[in-house]
Amino acid sequence: MVNEEIVREALKDVYDPEIGINIIDLGLVYNVEVKENKVDIEMTLTSMGCPVGPILIQQIEEVIGSLPGVEEVNVQLVWTPPWNPSMMSEDAKLELGFA
Repeated sequence: MVNEEIVREALKDVYDPEIGINIIDLGLVYNVEVKENKVDIEMTLTSMGCPVGPILIQQIEEVIGSLPGVEEVNVQLVWTPPWNPSMMSEDAKLELGFA
């Protein structure tokens, strides 16, 4: 059965095409909830005007929807708290020169 850890690991295959870092290491995913065959993901973007939002959501739906037993994927964009570079993993900070 799919759980939060499996979903978060799968989301590491979804990359922000403008930055080239996955959405987990960027700190864009705030919450993952798994209930039976349904996965709810709460996330943000690097900015409200981020042009790749629809692309990321489509990739998330494809990646998570392909996991065994997952029948429904819901992605909700939230803006609170607003994203900032401190939310990135140490690896992402190093790669982008923030550390």
